[in-house]
Amino acid sequence: MVTPRTGYAYLDDPGPVLAFAHRGGAYHPEIEGLENTLAAFRHAAELGYRYLETDVHVTRDGVLLAFHDTVLDRVTDRRGEIAALTLAEVREALVGGRESVPTLAELFDAFPDARFNIDLKADGAVPALADFLAAREAWHRVLVGSFSRRRTTRFRELTGGRVPTCATPVEIVAFRLLPSRAAALLTRKRFQAFQVPHRRGALTVLTPGLVRRAHAAGLQVHAWTIDGAAEMHELLDRGVDGIFTDRTDILRDVLIERGQWRGDR
Repeated sequence: MVTPRTGYAYLDDPGPVLAFAHRGGAYHPEIEGLENTLAAFRHAAELGYRYLETDVHVTRDGVLLAFHDTVLDRVTDRRGEIAALTLAEVREALVGGRESVPTLAELFDAFPDARFNIDLKADGAVPALADFLAAREAWHRVLVGSFSRRRTTRFRELTGGRVPTCATPVEIVAFRLLPSRAAALLTRKRFQAFQVPHRRGALTVLTPGLVRRAHAAGLQVHAWTIDGAAEMHELLDRGVDGIFTDRTDILRDVLIERGQWRGDR
């Protein structure tokens, strides 16, 4: 596999495969129930993961949080919508009965050598993240995406091409359906990576053809979220450039077995 060089340091580090700890490795047996917490990300870092995935929301008083859901209800002992709460109010909630919801600033400070894959989960998070990165000059530490075309487009405008971004669903469909030359023209410089599931129901999204066409256009392909060793091997054989996983232990073992582990340990 030859990983395309994108011109962005985040994606062009030496090494064969990017291993992403999805929400810190949400289903690792030792930290299950503690997704997107400092404890989860610390666990992933101790395993050797340098690429950490998180989602971001913004509080009523403008603070970026590492949190997936729109509301606190599913994973904490409190209820309420993130956008309607202040940071102080969110701090009253505990994930898994023991961990507070971290701010993005806390993650950046706690893991200064880590890089973050960030999913924009709310409209308000778009300018907040752009301002956050500008204040820290941390363009090189993030890859940003969203299911929302509007959010992604706005983020690209606000950051002026300094930050690598992922294809939106519309861009993915266009790339799949258009002839190769037209697809390359459409996608040129707009984004640097496809982040897609292996399958959606009976449909295979991450096909060998998608990988070949993406690489020919200088784009990377990352698969989410893969938790079984057999499927990891299948996708790595197909030539993917990165894998997201909730089972950080399994992906690490697979990559070590294949001689493709690029972590710190």
